[in-house]
Amino acid sequence: MPDRQLIAEGLRNIEESLLHILDRSSWIKSVEDFLTTPAGVDVLDITAIRLMAVGEEIKKIDRRSEGKLLLRYPNVEWKNIMGLRDFIAHAYFRIDAAVVFDTLQNNVRPLLLAIQQMMVDLEK
Repeated sequence: MPDRQLIAEGLRNIEESLLHILDRSSWIKSVEDFLTTPAGVDVLDITAIRLMAVGEEIKKIDRRSEGKLLLRYPNVEWKNIMGLRDFIAHAYFRIDAAVVFDTLQNNVRPLLLAIQQMMVDLEK
């Protein structure tokens, strides 16, 4: 696979960002937690920016693997992740805290597990 080293680095960057999101947002239990305190708004910002970075890195990995790597993991909604990146980057002031909360609750941990499996698989 072309650019194997850059792909591995990208996967590590994604893992780091997802772990950072989970660490900083561990106290977020509802959408309101994002919106009712300055600390919550800060966590919303951190989460959104890190999700944007994850989507950008996934785009790079897809290019570097010539579209082949992501196809090996069809259970991950890669297009949605990249689409969320585009939305955050281009419409930041219209971010819906409920969408970010839903992503945090339902997608971050499964994505982290997939990324970690990709890292193991890439080493083989």
